[in-house]
Amino acid sequence: MLRLAAAISFVVGVLLLIAGIMKIAPSGTVQLAMSLMFFGAVLGGLSFVRKPDADAAAEPPLSPVERVTGMFYQPARVFQNLRAHPNWLAAFLVIVLLNLIYNFAFVQRLTPQRIASFTADKVIESGFIPEEAQAGFREQQLESLTTPVGRASGIVSQIVWGFIGYAFLAAIMLLGVLMFGGRINFWQSLCVALYAYLPIAVVGKLLSLILLYVKSVDDIHPIRGQGGLVQDNLGVLFSPAEHPVLFAAASLIGVLVFVWVWLMATGLRNAGERVGNSAAWSVAIALWVLGLAFSVISATLFGNFIS
Repeated sequence: MLRLAAAISFVVGVLLLIAGIMKIAPSGTVQLAMSLMFFGAVLGGLSFVRKPDADAAAEPPLSPVERVTGMFYQPARVFQNLRAHPNWLAAFLVIVLLNLIYNFAFVQRLTPQRIASFTADKVIESGFIPEEAQAGFREQQLESLTTPVGRASGIVSQIVWGFIGYAFLAAIMLLGVLMFGGRINFWQSLCVALYAYLPIAVVGKLLSLILLYVKSVDDIHPIRGQGGLVQDNLGVLFSPAEHPVLFAAASLIGVLVFVWVWLMATGLRNAGERVGNSAAWSVAIALWVLGLAFSVISATLFGNFIS
């Protein structure tokens, strides 16, 4: 199944690439084609990664609905079931769907013109765009939010890079478990990465959708707000314009982040083999530290984008 999806994604990408190069398709098709081809290549490579051997004594696989809802009241049981049946697709689809719904509502609420103009201003302020190309860049930003091809490219890119991000996180988890003497298959690790974040995505996006229509449009940041509007962390203590690094670091100290770390530790302990409580927590906290370091570095280099 994974190889079939990889083949379809890659072939469609090749066809769109040819159409874009020959100017048959609208502008922006080439970027969409490259995303599909890259996604197909990644899926094709992962299709050769073996799943764990089936355990005859394991309980039958939970249904997608049972896995998704179970993460809110019996996560340990869900992860134990995922150890024997590492089915990750349901969690990924729910997360992607929530992101797409929120992003669509966000763009409609703030308008494409405001988001494109604000983003272009920040990129130009950073000095990445030469003066002679600034007008074209502004137009390109607006097209990416208003034209069908631009929207499709944005959706596909979100899916592609979202999956790659979770796959990368799963690979780091796998290495962390191995370092502590445990055992976990890549697909089990991917399930932990996705299902641990699932409750965070559901709660965060649903609350953000409510806040999106409760708050004044003028109080919503066109870039920061794209990730969500829930402020349950210590980032509220710092101004992103005056202290971008402190704001970025404090934003990773909050309720939802703590729940995410706890769910990762719970997942590693129950989805892996010979993974003790201390090892699971060590890997989960190490991942949080890596995320904190990445956030601080990003704020140091691109602090103007969050101000």
